[in-house]
Amino acid sequence: MGDMDLQIARQSATLRTQVEDKLRQAISSGRFKPGQRLVERELCESIGVGRTSIREALRQLEAEGLITSYPHRGPVVSTITYEEAAQLYSVRALLESYAGKEFAENGTAQDIHTLNEAVAEFAEAAESGGGSRLIKAKTAFYDCLMQGSGNVFVKQMLTSLHNRVTLLRMTSMTQPGRLNHSVEEIREIAAAITDRNGAKAAAACKYHIDMAAKVALDYLRKTSENDGD
Repeated sequence: MGDMDLQIARQSATLRTQVEDKLRQAISSGRFKPGQRLVERELCESIGVGRTSIREALRQLEAEGLITSYPHRGPVVSTITYEEAAQLYSVRALLESYAGKEFAENGTAQDIHTLNEAVAEFAEAAESGGGSRLIKAKTAFYDCLMQGSGNVFVKQMLTSLHNRVTLLRMTSMTQPGRLNHSVEEIREIAAAITDRNGAKAAAACKYHIDMAAKVALDYLRKTSENDGD
């Protein structure tokens, strides 16, 4: 299944959580592609764990919508349609705008410091061109944004949406020019939050999601048209 290092260290997080994280990273980085069948035996060998841990992790990823299981075929990396993606980004823009506003108006100084550190790490990851580092850094930024909002229900809903966005995130960021724009957009979000400007933070969050949606939806539209040829 390729040369990407999937081996995990048996410490800190539970074994199942570590396996889940490795599989999410493999999907978000594009190592495991939409429609690709995931063979338990190969995953056991790649990650270095038993079938029970693999099956538990696959069940969790199926609950998140990242994997779909078919009778007589087993688990397959989920695909996402144009219509599903459009709806997902629409809801995400609303929730992240709200999260940005709440963060700016109510977030702690420590939350803001952590957010700016996450932005700096994402910018460095973008410069280095590292795929897995880039995904981790972007995920860390969104985790900070959700945490800083102080709203546990928004965090839960956005976490669910972000799990589905995983199927599109690397596709979006690898489109020409998108990565540099993404860096500037999240810098604008962080600046507005640091300035405690709720309205500006909400607008910056919405703009960022709208731009990501445009790129992802254009890609899905072209893919659909090519499949129909």
